[in-house]
This record gives sequence, structure tokens and C-alpha cells, in this order.
Amino acid sequence: MDVWTVTAIEPKKRGDSVEGYKILSEIGRGAASIIYVVQDVKSKQVWALKHVDRGDAKDARFLDQAESEYRIAQELNHPAIRKITRMFKKGTLLTTKELYLVMELVDGVSLDKAPPKNFEQAVDIFQQVADAMHHMHKRGYVHADMKPNNIVVADGGVVKIIDLGQGCKIGTVKPRIQGTPDYIAPEQVHRRPITPKTDIYNLGATMYWVFTRQHIPTALAKGDSLVNSLDDSLIQKPKPVVELNPRVHPKLSELIMSCVEVDADNRPESMALVADRLSLILGILRAKAEDVVRSMDQSERTDTD
Repeated sequence: MDVWTVTAIEPKKRGDSVEGYKILSEIGRGAASIIYVVQDVKSKQVWALKHVDRGDAKDARFLDQAESEYRIAQELNHPAIRKITRMFKKGTLLTTKELYLVMELVDGVSLDKAPPKNFEQAVDIFQQVADAMHHMHKRGYVHADMKPNNIVVADGGVVKIIDLGQGCKIGTVKPRIQGTPDYIAPEQVHRRPITPKTDIYNLGATMYWVFTRQHIPTALAKGDSLVNSLDDSLIQKPKPVVELNPRVHPKLSELIMSCVEVDADNRPESMALVADRLSLILGILRAKAEDVVRSMDQSERTDTD
């Protein structure tokens, strides 16, 4: 939830060249970064290029975050996690002024901008996400900022998890509160160790929003509260998903509610278990859809007869 005032970055122009990459267009901006579509001049391959600039000393954390993102990406190899192939820096011998990440170009739309069209598609997306995050956990890392903005869906329902900037090793205690307010886990707010169950909570909060269009209450106080954070015992329990959207399968509602338990011990044991349950629920939804189709076919044949 960090909030910073940063110096504006001077954007690159179409046709500019950076370390052998030709700028084609700008596709996004962050707090201290700009992301471009670029082409490798030699291979002609197209990539995304993230440019992080240090406007002043306070912006150094953005460079550290980008470098951490690169280091973590090198430890991962999963089709649903965006690859980062190269990092290069510019500056003096002692100080890095700019940092660039060459990343896999993901041609898709994030969930916050284009939510799933039906339950099957949504569960399929989240099953892919859970499987990818389980891979991350097996490699010893936590994403720590799962939210709709960081799940991109391409044609055919192929998922890519982006933005590993908040990622860290399992068991890390962060020096300050980091996370997105509407999806943040209690242990992130109270600066307790970050674990795979933190990702389970973040993913649960994401699923809750997708299926209800409402955010869960978190440990970050909202509105006119005089306190910045709430103790675990004071965090309001969210309404069951199935109450807000009766069309949601009961097993799916039960899974989501277990993921957003305040007490991490009450959440699913692992992301692998979450992925398995989502796979089971997807199978149930698909079987139900096939039954409906068969029933319609039989009805049409009966009418014809």
C-alpha cells in the first residue's frame, strides 16, 4: 500500500533505441516506470521493456524492487508466469540511475478490465493462477500482491501472472506495509512473516471480487476510522459469496471463504490444494453444462417427433 511522490520520467519516443531495442510504442506506466513495446534490432523479436528511473534518492526503492523482480523471475519457469529475460542498468560506478527489464510481451487484458464472461472461464483462470503460484512456492517465493490487475488473460483463456515487484522469499518480514488495500492479508498489514498462505488470502480476495464485485473487509481501516489498521479480532467477516451471488456453486463459495480466513491456520494448507479444489469445481461445472446441452438436445428431438 506504499504511496510515494516521484519525479516524472522523460518518456522515450517511437524509434528511439535502448541497448539494441527499438521503441515501438508505450503501453503502460507505474509509479516510477514506463513500459514499452520494443523490438530487438538483431533478432526482430518483440518484447516488453520496463524502464525504471531514479528521479531522486527516495526513488531508489523502485530500482531495488525492479531488480528483485528480475532475480525472482530467474528462479521461476512456469507458462502462466511472465518471463523476464534480461536486466541492464545505467548510471555511475556507485549509483544506478536507470534500470531496464526485458520482459515477455503479454498480449491480453487484465481481470480488472475484462472480468470472466462465465463461471467456467473464471474457475479455469483461477486454477491456472493457483497452479502457477504453487510453482512459485515450491521455488521458495511468495508473490505477495495477487489482485485482478496482476492476472492477464490472453486469447483462448491463457493466463499470465505479471508484476513480481512485491515478491519475496517465504518467511520474509517486510520493513513496511506492502500490498494492495482491498486484497491485503492481515499478516501483511501487521508485518508478520509472508508465507504461501498470504498468497492464498490475496487470491481468495481476488476471487471474492470477481464473483461478487465487492471487496472483502481487510485489516486496513477505511473511511473515517481513527486507526490505520485493525487487530485480527476486529476484522469484519465478509458475507459468504453465495449470499451475494446465489449462482455461485456452493463448493466454490466455500473454497473462497476458507481462503480469506483471518487466521492463516484456517486457510487451505497449500496452494496445491487450492488448485486441486478449483480443478474439481471446474469439472463439476463442465459436467453440469454438458447435462444441460444433452437435455436441450433430447427436448428438441422430442419436439421433432
